[in-house]
Amino acid sequence: MERESFQSRLGFLLVSAGCAIGIGNVWRFPYICGEYGGGLFVLIYLLFLLIMGVPVLAMELSVGRASQKSAYLGFKKLEPEGTKWHIHGLTSIVGNYILMMFYTVVSGWMLDYFFKFIRGEFTPGMNTEQIGNVFGNMLADPVELVFWMLLEVALCFIILSAGIQSGLEKVTKIMMGALLILIIVLGLHSLVLPGGMEGLSFLLLPSLDGVNQHGWWTVISAAMNQAFFTLSVGMGSMEIFGSYIDKHHSLPGESVRIAALDTIVAIMAGMIIFPACFAYGLRPDAGPSLLFITLPNVFMDMTGGLIWGALFFLFMTFASFSTVLAVCENIISFCMDTFKWGRKKAAVINGFMVGLLSIPCALGFNVWENLTIIGNRGVLDTEDFLVSNLILPIGSLIFLLFCVTKYGWGFKNFFEEVNTGDGMKFPVWVKGYFQWILPVMLFVIIVQGLIQ
Repeated sequence: MERESFQSRLGFLLVSAGCAIGIGNVWRFPYICGEYGGGLFVLIYLLFLLIMGVPVLAMELSVGRASQKSAYLGFKKLEPEGTKWHIHGLTSIVGNYILMMFYTVVSGWMLDYFFKFIRGEFTPGMNTEQIGNVFGNMLADPVELVFWMLLEVALCFIILSAGIQSGLEKVTKIMMGALLILIIVLGLHSLVLPGGMEGLSFLLLPSLDGVNQHGWWTVISAAMNQAFFTLSVGMGSMEIFGSYIDKHHSLPGESVRIAALDTIVAIMAGMIIFPACFAYGLRPDAGPSLLFITLPNVFMDMTGGLIWGALFFLFMTFASFSTVLAVCENIISFCMDTFKWGRKKAAVINGFMVGLLSIPCALGFNVWENLTIIGNRGVLDTEDFLVSNLILPIGSLIFLLFCVTKYGWGFKNFFEEVNTGDGMKFPVWVKGYFQWILPVMLFVIIVQGLIQ
């Protein structure tokens, strides 16, 4: 079976960026940034994105491009004879399934809220308690949560069944284009709100307020964690897109472009949220309630709030659904490579599996709300902990060691592959940094995640 590929370089960049762009950018980044002081946090975040996130992303893409396989068979093809690196390929695919078990549910919330604004469930004059009740009633209704989750899953696998170029690439180009237009329109609207420029200053101008409140190490570690997790590296979600591209362009340059798109969306999300919050005297560090309670409060105080609220949650739907598409493509590709299934068969079987496996998360807010699993966590928090605190950071460390040590693929092979093509290249001196410093940084993230 001939391996599919992207029709264009733009398609590769947008799909890869779409995988990275998600709830972590447009939800977690603004409230973490708000909590840790704004502009200074952003600068530290950008530094760690460049020195830590980009190299690991380039490594994952290199394994995919060199092997032309999904992660499991990719490791098998490149690993030295008799080694077991390919076991991480199986762990990666398990991580993709677990991620989708809760991500499809949360992405369904975004689509649900979009239609709530369209239907007029939010009305001018609603107080905070009434707006909070909309969110609470949604979580308490298992039928509502399961319906929107299944709709997301069905749409995802219908699109992916059409193939890389006709399905994933075509839809992602349209969706990412719409996302970028929406985020610019929403950002400009927030900036012209009375007091909105104060929020922009908070986002972009460095201040020691966060450091004075939390301490340097807390702010630095939070920025390092956000920079690492924002690119979704470590479980093969990016590796698969490396297997769909040619060798015309070097991978450090492509990784920087993906990270730049990811960062632009995160910063623009902050430009939507912070000016709006400052304009209406609301806290920008309200955590999860920021999206579903604080911002609807803001929209209901605006002229044309229903329209702006609908546009915002349409933007959120595109951001989260792009990740759903990208991760499920990894699942489909694994099944096609490993079991020799056709694309449509893989889409049907996995669509059914992902839908079924996601139901416990939807029920975890209502029917099973008293169920706790790991560390007194509910269903969603347990699944998130497994992916965010274990599979992603440990998987990234495995990709790193596989690429730069003699026990794996080896630095020479990795270095030749990653720098093949036109564009930015890693210099030779990065070998010491990749082999000795970067592993320590990833180990710190793993330990922090387990302690927290």
